[in-house]
Amino acid sequence: MYIADQDQLDAFCDRARSERIVCVDTEFLREKTLYPRLCLLQMSVSADDIACVDPFADFDLSGVARLMTDERVTKVIHACSQDLEAIDHALGVIPGPVFDTQVAAAFLGHRMQLGYAALVESLCDVRLPKAESLTDWAQRPLDAEQLAYAEDDVRYLPQIYHEMQADLIRRDRLAWVRPEMEALNDPARVRLSPEEAYTHLRRVTSLTRRQMGMAREVCAWRERLAAARDIPRKWVLSDEVVLEVCKRIPRTRERLARIRGAERLSATDANALLEAVYAGLVCPEEELPRYVRRQRPAAEVESVLDLMYAMLRVISDRSGVATQLIATRDDLQDLVSGKSGRLSEGWRAELAGKPLTRLLEGEVGLTVKNGRIELL
Repeated sequence: MYIADQDQLDAFCDRARSERIVCVDTEFLREKTLYPRLCLLQMSVSADDIACVDPFADFDLSGVARLMTDERVTKVIHACSQDLEAIDHALGVIPGPVFDTQVAAAFLGHRMQLGYAALVESLCDVRLPKAESLTDWAQRPLDAEQLAYAEDDVRYLPQIYHEMQADLIRRDRLAWVRPEMEALNDPARVRLSPEEAYTHLRRVTSLTRRQMGMAREVCAWRERLAAARDIPRKWVLSDEVVLEVCKRIPRTRERLARIRGAERLSATDANALLEAVYAGLVCPEEELPRYVRRQRPAAEVESVLDLMYAMLRVISDRSGVATQLIATRDDLQDLVSGKSGRLSEGWRAELAGKPLTRLLEGEVGLTVKNGRIELL
């Protein structure tokens, strides 16, 4: 149903708030903006009760916002991170509680980062068309084919959710999934603080602490400027240029202009950037960021990590939980070094932490049978 008036929208929201779940997807554009521009919001409570809401229309969306934050109604979304950001920017609320079918799939024998179309084909035996995958969703009017494509993005989610819930209960894994889901709509993950923007800077670990202090100030300046103008961060300054600025430490506009990519800044922006560099340069030592660099393991430890990873693959195959979801190589290194980490707590400790500890203590081993690695 393409929502044509306020009464239709309010009626759907009322129906959805009386249900246990509402399935959600968005179509948005962000190639030329910092924030995603919500172009269409799709919601369903069943395969036959679907609403496509045009955020460009003159609607009061407060009812949608209440639905998105109703704690009694679980929001079922596939690969939710960008959808949450788009809804937050458009409505000013972060949907929750959330059930991410991509995350759940990784607990149920599917690979990490499984696409929606592949999940629908696997669980619903339906192959979705790809004809509208490059649609400009900002153009109006939307035709029947576009709306049908958009509806399909939520048509099968109710069935998928119910099947996944039943499977998780059968495998006694709901307690494993809940903390992973609860972390998804943490405001700190959805709304990036300017002061924390430097942590997302590519190759930030190549910087010294002092340079990282400058990067913190420069990235915060870039984030605020990009937000004020609603343009991509790289249109202000690319990550590569940010790194170069922090390494060269220019103090004048002339020196700054020698860095390729910084010369196009206006006088006002260049001066503001230089002020950010200086703020990081004079930051007290004790207030500089502390980024713990992992020491490269010794050769003999690398061999141990290889063996642990082989066992982790066995655990993944037996349990049906994706390897990358259980642990990373850094998690394995923490376990070897005796540090408290993800493999020391919760479901990860039970599923993999304890067996891997037994491997390290020599209580179990690995062998090859019929071309497969098995536990001894």
